[in-house]
Amino acid sequence: MHGRTINTLALDNYQRAARVILANHLVTRTYPDRIALPLIRRWATELREDLAELFGYRLEVSETTARVFPVLDRLDASRPARTPAERVFDRRRYAYLALALAALGRAGDQITLSELADQVAAYAGRVDGLELATDRASDRDAFVDAVGWLTVRGALTLADGDAGGWASDPEAGEALYDIDRPVVFALFRPPRALQHLHSVRGLFAEEATATGVSAHAPTTAEIARRVRRALVERPVVYIDDLPPEERPVLAQDRIVADVELFTGLRAERRAEGVALIDTSGRLSDTRFPGAGTLAQVALLLAGEIADRVLDIDNPLPRRGGSPHPGGALAEQLDAAIPESTLFAPLSQLRSPDSLPAGSASPDVEPEQQGGPVASTYPLVGPAWLRETMQALADRYGATFAAQWQADVPRLTTEVVALLERLRLVQAVDEGLLVLPALARYRGAVVTVRTKRAAELFVTAADTYGPDGTGTEGN
Repeated sequence: MHGRTINTLALDNYQRAARVILANHLVTRTYPDRIALPLIRRWATELREDLAELFGYRLEVSETTARVFPVLDRLDASRPARTPAERVFDRRRYAYLALALAALGRAGDQITLSELADQVAAYAGRVDGLELATDRASDRDAFVDAVGWLTVRGALTLADGDAGGWASDPEAGEALYDIDRPVVFALFRPPRALQHLHSVRGLFAEEATATGVSAHAPTTAEIARRVRRALVERPVVYIDDLPPEERPVLAQDRIVADVELFTGLRAERRAEGVALIDTSGRLSDTRFPGAGTLAQVALLLAGEIADRVLDIDNPLPRRGGSPHPGGALAEQLDAAIPESTLFAPLSQLRSPDSLPAGSASPDVEPEQQGGPVASTYPLVGPAWLRETMQALADRYGATFAAQWQADVPRLTTEVVALLERLRLVQAVDEGLLVLPALARYRGAVVTVRTKRAAELFVTAADTYGPDGTGTEGN
């Protein structure tokens, strides 16, 4: 690993480059900023070799782009695409984004917004249930959001006009864009032809075939790479999240130390797992604690939940089960695959009654398989959650952003979603499972400033200092 041989004075610069490429996967001349690409190019050789050795990632660097191609071990819904205004993409925006990329791949050096919209509308007409009607304001807004996502990353550069004017009135407004073709081609390069996949699991792990079956048993080096990938991709890596063969690897000091040296982050280890703490803020896509109503109320709620868990006079019930929802997400995506558009697989499909390597027979009970005993987690009920959120709103509501002051149920939904992304809780039908990392925020102290009513509570830096920053992966 090059981090061990790089001069101490240059190591911080190298680690900054590592954090930038892990956080963004795509770096262009303008994204995430104008200094990122020169930084990556400075360390291209070392980064390429270390990313391959530690994580199994492939890095491609050119004069205009740097693109890391990760290896998927499972799905993660915690990092959705967002509009320039930070709204989460819905299915329609994702569809327009994919179709816009297809259209730009066939375009020249420039294109008008209306021309791109016409091409996307033509493609959308071939997909059941999808339409781009430029006379419908909601469709125009969704399409402009997809174009804005491409513009932020440098695939498109506004040369003339205004996309907002076109969205308001396509007859009066127009916009002209320069197309950066290398960025367009770098953005979407799936590891396998999607037309041949009958399951999203076919995108997992580099050794998997199109059917999702491992071609060979994982080696010791491959297992170590999986654990390192988990450390940089997840805000917290719980022992219970990992398959049995990976759990002892997470406990190895060398594995965690390799990631610390490469990224410059500090590992916080507990019996339940490991979290990398990003005090720089350059690897995390969500800072916590942080500013804003959602982050501050989430911190308040985390403190309340921690106090409730510690109430020995009124112990909470506990519930078992895996805290990570990746499997359910894969099933939902598989159910949405239009089978009529799939080509026959390139490799022979396994027989319906066969199982992937390492799978247990469905007739065998878990206890008979000799697997580890599942952990249990405290369960907070929905009634307590509603009462606690209402009490927080009653006490601090005047300092909330206006959009949340009169909508406590929606505020609750968004706050719980944030805590789930941070792997502090998991929502289940019976309420919230309290995951171990939430204990990090017990005893939170909140100060309300009265001189500036528009400011919500004290900032995270004032309360916790730089070491109070949590991670959200890349």
